[in-house]
Amino acid sequence: MLNTNGHGPKRAILYARVSTDEQARSGYSLAQQLEALREYAAREGYEVLEEIEDKGYSGANLARPGLDRVRDLVAAGDVDVVLAQDRDRLARKVVLNGLLEEELLKHGCNTKALNDYGDDSAEGALMRGIQTQFAEYERAKIAERTQRGKERKAREGKILRGPKPPYGFRCNAAGDGLIVYEPEMVVAERIFRLVAEGLGPQAIQTRLHDEGTPSPTGDPLWPRRTLEQILRSDLYKAHTFEEISELVSAEVLTSLDEHAEYGVWWFGRKRTTEHSISEPDGNGDGVTGKLPPVSVPRKSARRCPSRPTFHAGWWIRHARLWR
Repeated sequence: MLNTNGHGPKRAILYARVSTDEQARSGYSLAQQLEALREYAAREGYEVLEEIEDKGYSGANLARPGLDRVRDLVAAGDVDVVLAQDRDRLARKVVLNGLLEEELLKHGCNTKALNDYGDDSAEGALMRGIQTQFAEYERAKIAERTQRGKERKAREGKILRGPKPPYGFRCNAAGDGLIVYEPEMVVAERIFRLVAEGLGPQAIQTRLHDEGTPSPTGDPLWPRRTLEQILRSDLYKAHTFEEISELVSAEVLTSLDEHAEYGVWWFGRKRTTEHSISEPDGNGDGVTGKLPPVSVPRKSARRCPSRPTFHAGWWIRHARLWR
């Protein structure tokens, strides 16, 4: 007996994906996706061969363990269709969707999303392409609005809360500011004192290990990169009110005590370096100079924490202060 798909029983793979680790941990949308796919498969009379998930993987590329499993099963044969709730669950970009669809078609397998427009005709393929392009545009607009929101929050003197606060700090109750956490800040101060004594990274690693001071991740040996990040960070350096006044907006400055000192949390700051350039001077010789840097660390003879030289830039006002 024919099913509603008009071709008798078909063998299908159900594919679901979420794009972030947070979504993967909470299971957000995975259960909903699979439930919708099961209902569709049952209604259309598909024989479900396997349900495959990609937890915490972006659709910006095709390198995903779950999708690799799908492709292997299709290459082995006996798969008629790969079902996904939305076309962007398979891939976010039109070109990637096209590549995947072409690869699977070589093995006699189609891809189908529950929100597909049109049929298997050329017109249907065109509609699916337009649908995917519109989804790309929508995501780009969402990303743009999100970025603007982050910039606005930073200009107001608020931090952007991440998965874990910087070492030596905790987030305040509102999640938009940092509070000194003394048990860790004592260790951070110890690191700076060891540097001031002339110890290098390896010697500091050994000293902290021998003293039984665990790293931020709980490991007995501090990674050199972690030490360098702390030593280079402006969060741990005291800035006077005069210094701060050159870095933040007037709106933030009005909320500060001019007799206090502050650390700085940066948003949107990009690491840059100086590059030497050589240009002909018209006489067969070269004129050598340097491109202007945005932020270049100064060298320190005592290997103390470097103080960046701040040059004018759009990010110069995006600083967050703590006391």
